[in-house]
Amino acid sequence: MAKAPKKQDDEPLEKQLWKAADKLRKNIDAAEYKHVVLGLVFLKYISDSFEEHFAKLQEGHGEYAGADPEDRDEYQAENVFFVPQESRWSFLQAHAKQPTIGTLVDDAMDALESENALLKGVLPKVFARSNLDPTSLGSLIDLVGNIALGDAKARSADVLGHVFEYFLGEFALAEGKQGGQFYTPRSIVELLVNMLEPYSGRVFDPCCGSGGMFVQSEKFVDEHQGRLDDISIYGQESNQTTWRLAKMNLAIRGIDSSQVKWNNEGSFLNDAHKDLKADFIIANPPFNVSDWNGELLRNDGRWQYGTPPTGNANFAWLQHFMYHLAPHGQAGVVLAKGALTSKTSGEGDIRRMLIEKDNLIDCIVNLPAKLFLNTQIPAGLWFMSRNRSNGKFRNRSDEILFIDARNLGHLINRRTRELSEDDIRQIADTYHNWRNPDGNYEDVKGFCCSAPIERVKELDYVLTPGRYVGLPDEEDDFDFKERFTALKAEFEAQLLEEAELNKAIAENLARIEL
Repeated sequence: MAKAPKKQDDEPLEKQLWKAADKLRKNIDAAEYKHVVLGLVFLKYISDSFEEHFAKLQEGHGEYAGADPEDRDEYQAENVFFVPQESRWSFLQAHAKQPTIGTLVDDAMDALESENALLKGVLPKVFARSNLDPTSLGSLIDLVGNIALGDAKARSADVLGHVFEYFLGEFALAEGKQGGQFYTPRSIVELLVNMLEPYSGRVFDPCCGSGGMFVQSEKFVDEHQGRLDDISIYGQESNQTTWRLAKMNLAIRGIDSSQVKWNNEGSFLNDAHKDLKADFIIANPPFNVSDWNGELLRNDGRWQYGTPPTGNANFAWLQHFMYHLAPHGQAGVVLAKGALTSKTSGEGDIRRMLIEKDNLIDCIVNLPAKLFLNTQIPAGLWFMSRNRSNGKFRNRSDEILFIDARNLGHLINRRTRELSEDDIRQIADTYHNWRNPDGNYEDVKGFCCSAPIERVKELDYVLTPGRYVGLPDEEDDFDFKERFTALKAEFEAQLLEEAELNKAIAENLARIEL
């Protein structure tokens, strides 16, 4: 018996909201529409947080006795954004059906920025544009207004944060290549964070996009009963529009984004955190960038392992990360797969020096294809550590772990693949079992290998995991003669079937002619 189709009500809230919001998009490009939708979700979060604290001040119990609910200082003391009357959600929802609603929302964003220095230059003012009709905007306000209804106010922020994060991913998918410039797929971020386990310390991403690495780091700490106050984040982004998304994404999670900086010169020309030594670096820099101004930085102090070529920024990024890594720091970064093997313009020498000079490379993970929205270039993960000989992990200074995860993941559409929770757990557990003193690690043919540094030298410092992990057992046992015989039999059987079919067709045609 066929299964009954799944009711829409059974779908998660964020999926229902996305479908409804997308229907209201009409003729607006996803790249523009995302600022409308995400801006409203953010405004709802800001207003909910304000109104929750407003109610406490109004009741005036305990420490709030005699407090003025309209005093901005009362909110600043609690790290709550002050929301003026014209920016409150209740006011906007009451005027949602008016033809001037676009102008009212833009004015609300302006008023919020005026009252809160941390939001200056961050919020979108795109609501009065002619291609967004007031009726659709009013419907969108009603839709967003229903988020977290029925939930306790304390849970409201988490629900809104989850919706914001989900919408970021959906807009990135809708934009395709352009979307990949501001969004690293969730499964990649989760894998990086789960492998590094950033429980405490300074987390740095010098190409932070919309802030997903930071959100996932805080989420990881929270889920493992850590203290969120033990994490501090530092970031930099060269695209101002993307930086604005990051600031909203972090604010809606209650994460301090004061050290997430923007300048249009970027991390190479204008390093916003020159003196930072981070405990964790988690990053997904753009692949194979050729116009990174390398010719202006030939003698830069960051190039401790060799001057990177002007035509490709991959090894400039790697050395930028290492420059900012603390003495016991760890890094997990995404790079184009070509960086594992390239020998052009001195890249092979830099890769060799990373191993020979300071023994920095801990683990390499070969990723499946089609994980990234903005490129089909194959990619890998580099995990690097300033101190591989002691500390809370075992001494791994004479070996490098190689993991070949090319066969993991599943397609979510024809062009995009993602890693499942089981895939992420399998890769992360392999790494942890290898590096932890009490780990239970074993090489698995076709998947993982702990290779001695001497073996890496023998292979001329080529770091492609496939060179080390070998073939799975079933492929090692492959019997060519047996397989050829089986394929030949299948082919002959298919030919026989076709001959019989052609004979039957000819006989039927002959009868028709008679």
